[in-house]
Amino acid sequence: MELGQIISTIVGGFLFPFLIATMWGRMVEAFGPIGGWMAAAFIVGTMWAMNHGLGMIYQSGTAWVDMAWAAGTGLFLADVFAGKKINGSTILAGILGGIIGGFILSTFL
Repeated sequence: MELGQIISTIVGGFLFPFLIATMWGRMVEAFGPIGGWMAAAFIVGTMWAMNHGLGMIYQSGTAWVDMAWAAGTGLFLADVFAGKKINGSTILAGILGGIIGGFILSTFL
């Protein structure tokens, strides 16, 4: 992995949770529930196109859930650094959701 690939991977991994944290809630506030769907399409779609379509995140080998890890760790650490109380049941729900989602994907990928 070259230095340019390392930098672009870090930036691509940072931008995704940053956009989620700064835009998703505002879109829901402005447009209601449809704002959440719009945020999902715009934020996730745009970042997927940048990270994978343009190759901003470097990948070698088999498929990897890089954007899910970026979103999960980025938003978790943002809450930690903001001094928010971390609820154990929320962490458990996130882990279980990831396991269930991974299992479902493994059945057809």
